[in-house]
Amino acid sequence: MGIEFDVEFLEEALAFLNDLNENERRKVIYNIDKLRFKPDPVLFKKLTSEIWEFRTQYNSKCFRIFAFWYNADQQKKLIIATHGIIKKSNKTPRQEIERSERIRIAFIKAKSSYKQGR
Repeated sequence: MGIEFDVEFLEEALAFLNDLNENERRKVIYNIDKLRFKPDPVLFKKLTSEIWEFRTQYNSKCFRIFAFWYNADQQKKLIIATHGIIKKSNKTPRQEIERSERIRIAFIKAKSSYKQGR
């Protein structure tokens, strides 16, 4: 079974992971790594047409890392992780989804500007 996609963590997502304790961080990364080989709709859920979330539950905490698909190269499937939260309610906060969408738009604009500048 091969790797289905790669994951790139943006600065805010890395900062979120670094703020977790070692066991929490390991569990979140373990789940993301597991998904790279075998999709699981419980651990990786579509929130909007563009925004997804990696989901991990560990020690009564719900960790969410927001992400989007970025396929600049048709040969390489890439997911960009934007940021993370520890979820405190059943419903995913709308402002976090909107934040991820703003980051997605800025990322795509920056990438297209870079390509045009080459």
